[in-house]
Amino acid sequence: MLSRLVVFGLLVAASSASAADGIDVKRGTDTLVFGNCVPSLMVENRSAETIDYLQVDLVVALSNGQERTVELKSAYREGVLYPILPGGTATLRQHLDTSRALGVPCSEVTARRVARTICEATGGKACASAVSVQP
Repeated sequence: MLSRLVVFGLLVAASSASAADGIDVKRGTDTLVFGNCVPSLMVENRSAETIDYLQVDLVVALSNGQERTVELKSAYREGVLYPILPGGTATLRQHLDTSRALGVPCSEVTARRVARTICEATGGKACASAVSVQP
């Protein structure tokens, strides 16, 4: 009986650990800056590794039928990094000084999809953990 209880406990612990692994990215708050919609994404690092840099390229569809790509980043690629520690959270933002603004208010954004994800762990290596993005 005791061995069954130990096996059951190990199975529960293993399934809990695997559910907690990974990097979850969800839609953040949209802001309006000088009449332009600026989207953001919220990151929760559920992995055991430190993330040095995370970027999600978001394609937004506009009400006029056009699409635009917005790069949402955890830090400036060439600048100071802001590591996301295991168990930590961060916000991915559009850097308006290095990228083109959407040019429309948030009410004109009709859909969002992910075009590309870049995740780098400590030392510039690709993240070993899966990145799940819900734009």
